[in-house]
Amino acid sequence: MLAVVKRSGVTEPFSRLKIIAGVRKACQGRPVDEDSIALLAQKVEETVRARGAAELPSHEVGLAILAPLRELDEVAYLRFASVYRSFDSLGDFEREIAALRAGAAAPVKEHELPGDGSSVPAARVG
Repeated sequence: MLAVVKRSGVTEPFSRLKIIAGVRKACQGRPVDEDSIALLAQKVEETVRARGAAELPSHEVGLAILAPLRELDEVAYLRFASVYRSFDSLGDFEREIAALRAGAAAPVKEHELPGDGSSVPAARVG
């Protein structure tokens, strides 16, 4: 069984349904069908399970969502990233949009480094 350690320290079982709910919210109003969201959630689950750990921080689940969501829909990706990465200024959006245009991921903020998870709201993913 795979467990997710939330930012608060609480551990709970991994839930693909939570991935689907978070991605669905980011895709609201976008031309993304439910099958695509379910496939993305499956890819995320496969990615995190392939790490072979029994537990992982919720932050790592969020990181695993970003790349496939970006491929699925850039607007949904930007929505998810803005919450996940705690954008707090127009500059954060501008940098992320510039990175999308350049075809590269925006630099990760120092507080987002794996294992920290401090930028991930407790109810976000996992």
